[in-house]
Amino acid sequence: MKLTNKMILALALASSTLTSCYELDLYPHDKVSTGVFWKTETHAKQGIMGVYDCMKRKATAPNAGFFGEYYMMDALSDIALCNPFSTITSSASTSRTGVYMDKWQNMYDGIAKANHALQNIPKIDASDDKKNIYLAEARFMRGLFYAHLLDFYGGVPIYDESWVLSETFDKMMEPRSSEEKVREFIINDLTFAETYLPYTWSKEDYGRATKAAAVALRGKVNLYAKNWEEAKKDFEKLVNNNEKYGCALNKDYAELFKVDTDANPEMIFFISNSGGVGDANDGMCMAFFMGTRSSFGSGWASMTLDPGFVDSYEKKDGTAFNWNDYIPGYNQMSNTEKLKALSCEQDKSGVVVKYPAYHEKIKAAFADRDPRLSQTCITPYSFFNGWNQNKPRKMECVLFSSGFPKADNGYIDEGDNKWYWFRKFVPEGDCNGQITDRSNTPINFPLIRYADVLLMLAECYNELGDIDNAVKYINAVRSRPSTNMPGLNSGPAWLEARSKAEVHKRLMHERAVEFAGEGIRYSDIRRWRVAETVCNRIATEIHGNKRYEYKFSKDRDYLWPIPGTEIEKNSNLLPNNPGW
Repeated sequence: MKLTNKMILALALASSTLTSCYELDLYPHDKVSTGVFWKTETHAKQGIMGVYDCMKRKATAPNAGFFGEYYMMDALSDIALCNPFSTITSSASTSRTGVYMDKWQNMYDGIAKANHALQNIPKIDASDDKKNIYLAEARFMRGLFYAHLLDFYGGVPIYDESWVLSETFDKMMEPRSSEEKVREFIINDLTFAETYLPYTWSKEDYGRATKAAAVALRGKVNLYAKNWEEAKKDFEKLVNNNEKYGCALNKDYAELFKVDTDANPEMIFFISNSGGVGDANDGMCMAFFMGTRSSFGSGWASMTLDPGFVDSYEKKDGTAFNWNDYIPGYNQMSNTEKLKALSCEQDKSGVVVKYPAYHEKIKAAFADRDPRLSQTCITPYSFFNGWNQNKPRKMECVLFSSGFPKADNGYIDEGDNKWYWFRKFVPEGDCNGQITDRSNTPINFPLIRYADVLLMLAECYNELGDIDNAVKYINAVRSRPSTNMPGLNSGPAWLEARSKAEVHKRLMHERAVEFAGEGIRYSDIRRWRVAETVCNRIATEIHGNKRYEYKFSKDRDYLWPIPGTEIEKNSNLLPNNPGW
């Protein structure tokens, strides 16, 4: 099923949504209503599918704040860049910037649909055991949506299933609850979910929430609150009971970000995506926003990898990367000289006639590194299985000092931009026919992976003073067979990490390279309170030319503002977050 149950007659849920101004969506008379819906177990399943489907909601750039573009949150951090977010990264945003309202509205729409399910599931003709599973799914999803609101906005109004929108929508003027109360509400939902959700689902229901998902998300909520002991208990529950919960690292890192990962044991909870057939919400927009013009449907490559981040990937022996080791004096060159050293010569038709003198050294500069780099990024002079003239084609990533590579010549085309393109999540060819629309990428998007659980557990141990166990679980991720990076404290001086500060620094790096493109980094650097240190920088192209200046205010940007349009409707949302 992949949660694409095109039986999403969750029109019943659409009949009551919490929109940005809490208005009731009055549904056409020829559509289903609660009077004829919510009668059978089939109805309950269809309704729950509608709640899951809220995760896929996407927007047209530049307002890419919906859950369906969650991966783009990395572009608000130190590891990626994204032109649609330039208003935010240039510190020019206001409480009326669309991204802030998009996420607020999307989360509350999901909460409204979960609440609607919770109000009606008890009425269906099914056993209590069946009802409890559906109720647990709805509460898990409500907890997930509130967790994202808490992360981005801090304390927010709590609306539970006691609010019947058809009767109370004009009274929904609740004040902001404290962060502690919101967190308590989330944890109660997730604890209920853990109790009644199954350990596993049958094949046709892969993607639905499980006990492991509830436990992992509860641990993450506690981790974000620095409740280290409580978080540790949840993560240990998963790590010490692999057989029961079914969690494991996948041997191949790259495999996680391609099609057909429904049954993958590392994907604890994911947004289940399929290609662009039928419902416009089948998939997410990774091909559109992460793919180049040489990927299926001709992507925009709106989000790219930051050159400084690319340079941070270690060499295979764990030492730091340095361009001077490959091109003598490269770091001291001007930007123009760097581009010349990296670029090919072309003839009038745009075909490469001479590779750069350091061609093999440039390729080695990327091949000698942590394998996750080449599995995440399309590096210069590597190849990508793209799409050209309506058929698959192997495309080379080349650089020209002037002009731009052309797809018809077999090169990755993205104008004259000299950027690091994503390989991760970008469909290869047409995914053997599984993709027909660049806005619907048939690749599942992970929200919680087992690698995340291991690294969060390592963080808990480090904060609680257990350095050895912290290093143990960092090394567990580094030793994935396809990654095979040397372990910390394994002998060489450059791999030493014996203090809490040293381990935390290693953990910050490991989370960055493991989860690039998964939307996690922005939350990490804010909860670690380092965003103003790592984000205030000049964002550049590969060779150093300026793209834009990133500004992050420590007095304002750690929390997003309550949208100004919301405050107009409900003054109880004041005071706004600091600096807004």
